[in-house]
Amino acid sequence: MKYCHRADSRFIADSERRAGSPPFTSRRQYLQTLGALGASAILPEAAGLAAQSSSGTSSASLNRIDVHHHLFSPTYQSRSGPIRLSTRSDPALANWTPQRALDEMGKAGIATAMLSIATGGIPSNQAGEAARSLAHDSNEYGARMVRDYPGRFGLFAALPMLEQDASLREIEYSYDTLKTDGISMMTNYGNKWPGDAVFAPVFEELNRRKAVVFVHPTTPSCCDNLLPGVPASWIEYDFDTMRCVTSLLVNGTFTKFPNVRFIFTHSGGTIPVLARRVSDMFPPELAAGAPHGVEAEMKKLYFDIANGANPSSLAALTKLVPTSQLLFGTDFPFVRIAITVDGFRDYKFPENDVQAINRGNALRLFPRLKK
Repeated sequence: MKYCHRADSRFIADSERRAGSPPFTSRRQYLQTLGALGASAILPEAAGLAAQSSSGTSSASLNRIDVHHHLFSPTYQSRSGPIRLSTRSDPALANWTPQRALDEMGKAGIATAMLSIATGGIPSNQAGEAARSLAHDSNEYGARMVRDYPGRFGLFAALPMLEQDASLREIEYSYDTLKTDGISMMTNYGNKWPGDAVFAPVFEELNRRKAVVFVHPTTPSCCDNLLPGVPASWIEYDFDTMRCVTSLLVNGTFTKFPNVRFIFTHSGGTIPVLARRVSDMFPPELAAGAPHGVEAEMKKLYFDIANGANPSSLAALTKLVPTSQLLFGTDFPFVRIAITVDGFRDYKFPENDVQAINRGNALRLFPRLKK
């Protein structure tokens, strides 16, 4: 299967306006021109930074792998418009750049951040050219960051999930050309959750590639603005994480595609609290989807502690899964990194668990980072 490059006229037009350059006759010519200009054409901060740590932090003190770290390509920013800041968000959200990300990573001892497309500002139920071009543009931008800052970033590639053929092409391109570390998904796409049979072709291919899949919550179309004045991210994100896992369970996705390694966010949201309830009510006719029980399937999953490093969330999560399944994450720049760092420190994990969560567990998923 060959990935067919298609011109994204809006991406090209936006970039031309930013650069003040004459029109390009094709996407290939556009990309070739960017290559000739070098890394600074897209990431001007790259010059002179690849060989040094940010914020004066020595490389020896950078020991964390942040699996939950968002990027904002210029195209994403132009399409999403202004993003409303909450009182818990870092001001870096409004002025995000790769260098600002590196600065904050250095302060928190983060060696590598695994990049994924942001969720705020653009709905997950986009389809057609808008979804295809946005995913492809974000993946190109993220891959450029990985190349321009060696060792500092990894990439979870986005997919236009409502179009399976386009998603399969993006998987091939992301793995074979961009050398992605994994795939990012949302907890739902409109009124469909990932366990739906329509997504089976993507999971078949991801299973073949033994993919790591990072699943980020979003709000389903059914449940936006349920409580006036209350952002959906406060409550719905955590519940939709459980909806997503339940969808994968009842449709047997975990057992049909056992080579896919899943990462869920925010210390599992409501998963640790509801896991036993779902297990007790799981019907016998669906047992093939969880042959060793619901909780046994959940213990195979990985969970980042981003914005969930508090006593109640961590206590519930560590009752469900061993610490071998916990990963450090921050949700930067939507959430201040210190919220997770401070909560993680204050929970007083044993030192060997601290090291595993900071880095060791992630290295099993991303062995290239051992280098």
